[in-house]
Amino acid sequence: MKRIISTNRAPSAIGPYSQAVEAGGTLYVSGQIPLIPETMKIVEGGIQEQTEQVLLNIGAILEAAGYHYTDVVKSTCLLNDMANFKAMNEVYAKFYPEKAPARAAFVVKDLPMGVLIEIETIAVK
Repeated sequence: MKRIISTNRAPSAIGPYSQAVEAGGTLYVSGQIPLIPETMKIVEGGIQEQTEQVLLNIGAILEAAGYHYTDVVKSTCLLNDMANFKAMNEVYAKFYPEKAPARAAFVVKDLPMGVLIEIETIAVK
């Protein structure tokens, strides 16, 4: 059985997908981009501000599902430019200061709405 997770504290889906789905004690959080939930506009600033907004959005979804950052076991970070990796990493480390999840980071040609970063997450209870 799967449970669909939805919260107004994170951006609403901009396509035919759920913010997250829980199945078998595992939470799959769809890729989040740096949209401010209240306005659905991209947060102002560069990679650090965008990374922080993405991780705050992920946190809101985790909380809505009854999870926490400490439950995250895997993240996939999609960047528009590998030159942003170091600055992204600095912000990311603040959200996962100990026992960080497994992670992959890729550069992709384009991201939705021209953002600099998108992160998808898997959490387990």
